[in-house]
Amino acid sequence: MATKEKINLLDVVPFRSTHITTEWEDDCIVIVFPRFKYEWMKRFMLPRGLSADIKVRLEEHGTAVWQLIDGERSVGEIIEKLAEHFENETNYESRVTTYIAQLQKDGFIIYLLPDQP
Repeated sequence: MATKEKINLLDVVPFRSTHITTEWEDDCIVIVFPRFKYEWMKRFMLPRGLSADIKVRLEEHGTAVWQLIDGERSVGEIIEKLAEHFENETNYESRVTTYIAQLQKDGFIIYLLPDQP
């Protein structure tokens, strides 16, 4: 039985999912994603007057993290860049890693492993 190799989250490179778009609202980013995966679902299952997209407004820290997710920086590099933004607040590293893990769990980002092209 093959064992899974453990991956250090700090080494992975987060990449925005292709179905996600962003908008600015005041000083914060709004993540926009489709309510349904397939076009036919939107046609037959979307109630009148309801938007075909779901919008999630990020707060200040979430916006700062989202701006640094560019498909090139690793999670560790993102944390380093955010040190000034978080004013070296204690335990901000775990807040950022938890936040990035939640973005991945919700399908807003995908992880690109260090050895992948």
